[in-house]
Order: sequence, then structure tokens, then C-alpha cells
Amino acid sequence: MKVRLGSIALAMLLAAPAFAQADRQVLPLADGWEFSRGGAMPDEVTRAADRHWEKVSVPHTWNRVGYYVPNPQDHINRAETIDKYQGIGWYRLTFTPAPGFEKRRAWLQFDAASRTAEVWLNGQRLGAHRGGFSRFRLDASGALRPGQANVLLVKVDNTQPDAGSSTADVLPLAGDFFVHGGLYRPVSLIGTDAMHIDMLDAGGSGILATTRSIDGGSARIDVRVKVRNDGQRKQAGQVVVRLVDAGGKTVATETRRVTLGAGSGAETAQVLTVASPHLWNSVADPYLHRLVVEIASTAGAVLDRVEQPFGIRTMRADPARGFLLNDKPLRLHGVGYHQDREGKGWATTPADIEQDVAMMRDMGVNSIRLTHYQHGQTIHDLADRYGIVLWDEIPLVSKWTQGEAMTASPALRENARQQLRELIRQNGNHPSVVSWGIANEVDFGKSIPAFITAKSGEAPDPLPLLRELDAFAKAEDPSRPTALATCCERDIGPTSEVPITAVAADLGGANRYFGWYFGIPADLGPHLDELHAKRPAQPLSVTEYGAGGATTIHTDNPLGGRVDQRGRNQPEEYESYIHERAWETLSAKPYLWGTWLWNSFDFATTVRREGDGIDINTKGLATYDRKIRKDAYYFYKANWNEAPTVHVNGSRYVDRAYSATDVRVYSNAPRTELRVNNRLVGTMAHCPQMTCVWPKVALAAGTNRVVARGLFPDGAQDDTAVWQLAPEALRTIRIDSGALVAADVAGKRYGSDDFFDGGKAGQINAWSGYGPRPAPKVVAGTSEGGVVETYREGRFSYQVPVANGRYSVALTFVEPSLAAGARRFDVVANGKRVLPSFDIAAAAGGVLKAVTRRIPVQVSDGALRLSFVPVQGDAIVSGIEITR
Repeated sequence: MKVRLGSIALAMLLAAPAFAQADRQVLPLADGWEFSRGGAMPDEVTRAADRHWEKVSVPHTWNRVGYYVPNPQDHINRAETIDKYQGIGWYRLTFTPAPGFEKRRAWLQFDAASRTAEVWLNGQRLGAHRGGFSRFRLDASGALRPGQANVLLVKVDNTQPDAGSSTADVLPLAGDFFVHGGLYRPVSLIGTDAMHIDMLDAGGSGILATTRSIDGGSARIDVRVKVRNDGQRKQAGQVVVRLVDAGGKTVATETRRVTLGAGSGAETAQVLTVASPHLWNSVADPYLHRLVVEIASTAGAVLDRVEQPFGIRTMRADPARGFLLNDKPLRLHGVGYHQDREGKGWATTPADIEQDVAMMRDMGVNSIRLTHYQHGQTIHDLADRYGIVLWDEIPLVSKWTQGEAMTASPALRENARQQLRELIRQNGNHPSVVSWGIANEVDFGKSIPAFITAKSGEAPDPLPLLRELDAFAKAEDPSRPTALATCCERDIGPTSEVPITAVAADLGGANRYFGWYFGIPADLGPHLDELHAKRPAQPLSVTEYGAGGATTIHTDNPLGGRVDQRGRNQPEEYESYIHERAWETLSAKPYLWGTWLWNSFDFATTVRREGDGIDINTKGLATYDRKIRKDAYYFYKANWNEAPTVHVNGSRYVDRAYSATDVRVYSNAPRTELRVNNRLVGTMAHCPQMTCVWPKVALAAGTNRVVARGLFPDGAQDDTAVWQLAPEALRTIRIDSGALVAADVAGKRYGSDDFFDGGKAGQINAWSGYGPRPAPKVVAGTSEGGVVETYREGRFSYQVPVANGRYSVALTFVEPSLAAGARRFDVVANGKRVLPSFDIAAAAGGVLKAVTRRIPVQVSDGALRLSFVPVQGDAIVSGIEITR
């Protein structure tokens, strides 16, 4: 899959507006702006000069949210540079439009203003907009002074919605992402003829074109065009619609005559018939025509023209066969995508978005879920160009009422309809868009009380609002299905009182985090089969799955302990494990019409203190600054992209705890070699899920060079990791039993739990992740508190590779809760019972008291084996130290 554009094509793409405006005057308003934050002005228009103004350019946001704790010197966002202000901001611009605007209708276009905006031009209030993600236009004709200095004043407000606030009924009311404030997408002044393709069509182009059918060697395309006459007298004209192929040839055309009275509008309906159409066929052949719509006078003079890329295609989702593009099956696999990045927030450039798309394409995605709000035109244009199928959605996320209200307010219902209308009319002509998403995770019900508005009694019912939006979307665009992402159609929290919302849309989407927030990875397959059986007529997809992945936190074994899904211990290796297991399941479900992992990139939020970040959701496969592609990124690249891929996992886990470690390589090569310090470890062929694993590879003291070589038909490709091993690690092995991430102990280096077989991990201070953390329990009799807070219990054993010789083994035990006599077990070392019927509580004198036993062991076959055999209750151990 190629990801490069020619330099000329790229420059044209990034310079072009959302659609070409050939006979319109367009004045970008990017430079010369001034910004001031704060509340209402004494006189918002005439006394604007009394404020302190900061010079800025647009796009702009004042917010900077989310930072990584380690290595602050390497990042733009740091604790001291964060700005979470949510409230009112003011923008002012003095500009001089050309005298040619004198005889034109003038429109101010804002591609986005978050989350509400109010606009004045030369002291005249032009209007307002409520919603932070969609384009809107205001008629500036009566206030504009062509050829003179004009003063544009914009008030924006990204106040967090709450009952009685200025944004109380503006979606989103909640969500696991930060709503940045500002004019974060471009602003422009547009001049048109009085007779024009409707500029006030909810920010859209005034055109909706739909491929009605492709059969019998031809395609039929329905085109609706809204025309307005804002002149002072009746005017006759004609609407000319043409479809032009990539070579510039017109392949279909249709003309309709119109006569409009002063200040009136009309809609024309035309049908284009295209013989032997060249279809838009996703990434295999994303062929684009150009749809050209002109308004011409009766004499033939072009008064207004709009050109847009257009792809001829049909799309549908089948409940049994999955997604069908042009009636042929296509497995959709991709990512969710938020629009922010470190240092810029939402005020990104087209080049930034092009870089993001290039990274996603390099990973092999053929679909993107644009979450959880309307994204701009740039990514839609790129998706059209590259054949990426898009799921679009509005910001109805988690919450739709305020306070104790049981139903959505009339104002919020109207805002939801408005944002859905804008989403459809602004993006309806993009061939890449498959569906209109009407909500995300509004089915929490009473399962997680922190996410809902009602603190007692019944939870609000989302179904009336969802059914209203479903019907509204179908009326706006009957050609596309509605879609909905759910979270909670299973027991995920203290209760399971959740509404069944999937029935409110045509297409189902399941956000399911098995092995992360609940359950184990193996639960995903049976759960999806259950959903599919429950609603066999509804196409089902998986819209979110994944895990946090901190690039500076590591584990020796992702199965060694419990992940702290709402805390610090979120190692990068565990994220890879979850994605490996999830894709193993998802790739074997032909009925799924699409799968989207969570998430393409780390992004900003204000509800998380997790992994190595503050106010960052670290489930991305690349970091917030785009500098690091995490290991899991290469897992998907090896599986989704045919380009040669070889990647050694764990390259950022440099200082190793153990002298023997599994080496995991993602490779789509027919054969893959592994060498450590120039020694051939082995060769593997056609590794399942493109994942090659060499178990317990020996490392030497000092520097270890680990090289994976993929042997491809066109030549070899290498990837290298350099790991360090302290000499002490060859003399002493310390295992933090039951720990996913080893505890820090002064003067000692522990590894996380590894080399085990059987048992389960436990914690003294276990927490479900829901509700407040309980007061911590303290273990007495040890200075290694972090080590003794975790344990492995049950019937289990350890087999630790070591050199032959005599060893002293120190075993540390803690009884979490049982009285003396309730738990007894044997410890067997290399076949010899060394601790018979051991009772921790009796030996330590009670619970939560550490006790250590040392035993000598002779090793003669390269492995030290420890077995923990229950006599009464489960066996248990907290720490193991093996010294030569």
C-alpha cells in the first residue's frame, strides 16, 4: 500500500477548500487576528478596544491539555504549559475586502467554532451558532464595507455544559475527550452572485448527490440542488449538472430551468445516467469523478458554480455477509480517530491531518470511525482520495439530560437535530461515508452511576431521542443507514440495569473492552455470537476495543498480574497482548461488517490519570505527539498491510530484569530469523497472526543486540532492538509474584511475575476500578511493600532457567485475610518438599505480616523448579529471590 502523494498533487490537496468555488470570491481570514479570554464585555462591540488582546492566527485554540509525566523536556505539553480554561474567548479581526465585493452577496464562513459562537461585523450582530464541530455561514451582505476596513468580532464559549450554563443544551454534554475552545478551523469571506447555490444550506454545499443504482452496465445518480435568488427582482436561469471523469471528459449532464422570485429559493431534482461507469472501489481503486453544478443565466452566463469530487459506488452491510462495496464483500478494519494532537489541540493544519492519515494507511487501515463528533472536510477529502470508508457521527455521547431530568430538553433535541442535519448536508456527497452515527454509549443506564444524570431511581431512557434522530437522518438522506455504538449490553459494573439501544439504528456497533475493563479476552467471541444471535437481522460491528499502552512502562509477562485499567500499571506489552487476542477473534467472524480499534492516537481528556500520562487516554497505537508508533501498531501493519513488515517488540524496554526473556516479533515474511548477539536463535515460517515468538531467549550481561530478519521474496528486511542486562541479573533473580509491573525497591531490581505455570494473580489492595479506591492496607514486617502487595495463588509452579549450581531461594509470603490453620500448602523445589504444610498466618503471627523462608536448591539441568501444592485452601507466594 503506497502512502505518498506527488508533491504537486499534495500541494493542490492541502491548498484546496472543501469544495472548489470557481465563480466565487474567496478571501481566507487567517492572519491578523487578536484574541482575549474572559467574560462578557461591558459593551461587546463598541468597547472591544478596552481589552488586552493577544495576536494569533486562525485556526487557533487557547487550550493545551494532556501531558506525559516522564521526560517532560521532550514534550511541548508539560505540567506548567497546560491550559484547561473552559469559558468565553473573544476574537477580533480588522480586514479590508476588495471593492469587487460591492456587487456581490457576502458570506462569512466558519469551518468550526467551539462550542458556541456569536458574530458581529462592524457593530452589527450577524447571528450565532451552537455546536463546536460543523461549518456554519452567516449573511454579511448588509454589514460588509468593501474596499474599507471592517471589524469582525467573534465570541466563542466552550464552557462545560451544566444545568443553567450557557452551553447547557449543546452537545456533547459528556465524554472521555476534551472539548477545546476557539476558532480551530479556517474562517473565510465568500462572495457570490445574488443567484447562487444555497449558501445557507446548514453549512453544506446546497447539493446532495446519491448513486441510486449500478446495473446493466450503467449507473444512475440522483442530484438535488438548492438554488436561491437573494436579488431584488425575479430571475430566470438554469441549473446545469455535469459529471466529469478523471481525464476531464463529461460522462453525463442534465439541465433544469428555474425561475425564482426575489428572496426565494427552490430545489431541483436531476438524474445523471453514466454508461460503463468507473466505480469508486475503496483502497483498491478509489476512482473519483468531479461533480460540477452551475447556475447560469438564460443567456448562458455562469452565475455560480460548485465542484466536488464524487465517487460512483454502492455500499451496504449484510447481517450474514458483512460489508458489501459494489455488491462485493470487503472486510472493513480500521481505527477510531480524535482530531487533537500535542501542542496544537484541535487547531491542526491540513498537513497534520495528512500525516495522521498517512500513518493510518501505513498501518493498513481501510476504514476510520470519526469519533465522537463531526470532523472537518480535510479528512473527508483524503478518505475519498485514498478509498478509506468512514463512519461519521454526532456528539451525542453518554449523556443527554441535565440534573434529575428524565428526558432530553426541547433545546437539546433541537441541537441534536441541528448537528445531525449539518453532518449530513456537509458530508453527504463524500463517497467514503458509509453511515450516520446518531450516538455513542448512551446505554450506561444505572450500571456506572458516574456516567448518568439521575443519582437515584430510574435512569433516563435514551430510546425516544434515538428514534427521533434515526427518523430525522432517514428523512435527510434515505441512501445511508444510521449507526449506533453501544457499551453496556452486558453486566459491566455494580448493576446491570442498562437499556437496549442497539435496536434504535440500522447498524449495530459494540464497544467492548474484554480483558481491560471487564472479563478476559476469550469472552469477546462468545459475546459477539450472542449479540448476533439476538438480532440476526441487524448487521453487527465492533466499534471499539483495545487497552492502554504506556511507552515507558513495561512488563516481562502480560499474564503476570492484574492490569490497573484506571491507574498507573498499563504496560505497552499488555496493550499488544489485548490486540493480538482481540484480532484473533475478530478476524474469524465473517458476519461483522466492520471493526475499529480504539484508538489511532493517544488523545486529550480530563478524566484520566493513567499509565504515564496525565489527562491523556493512552489507548492510541501512536503517541499524542506522533513520535512513537507503539508495538501494537506493527501488529496490525503486519496483518493488514502487504508491505514487508518486521518488528521486534519491547525495544523501549531497554534495561531488562531477567537473563531469559521471550522475544516477540511481528512479521509478515514467509520466514523470519532471530539473532541475538550475532547468534542464530532460530527461524520460523508463516507465523500465526504474523506473530513469531521465541521463548526464554538467553541474554548476556551488558549490551544485547537483538535482530529479527524477515526473508521476503524481494530481499531481507531487518529490525533491531538493543537491550541491557545488569551483571547482577545473572547472579540474582527477583520475581515480584502476581505483579504485572514490578515494584520499585531501593537497592534491588525485581522483574514482574514470569516463569510461572498455573495459579492466578492477586492484590492486597485490589480495586474494581469503579467507585472510590478503598483505604490501603499496609503489610508489616518488610521494607518491600510494593512486592508483598501482590501474590500468586492456587496450584502453580515456577520453572526458572538458570545455570547449573547451588542456589539460595528466599520465598516471601503474606497471608491476606485467613486465620491460622485455614491455609496450608507444600513448597517443592526440584522435586524435594522443602516447606511441608506451610501455614503463613501461624508462622507470621497473623494476617498482613510478611514472613520469609530461605531454602538451598541444587540445579543440575538448567532449570530451577518450584511447585506450590495446596493442602488446605490455595497456595500463595508474594516474592521469590534466587541467588547463585
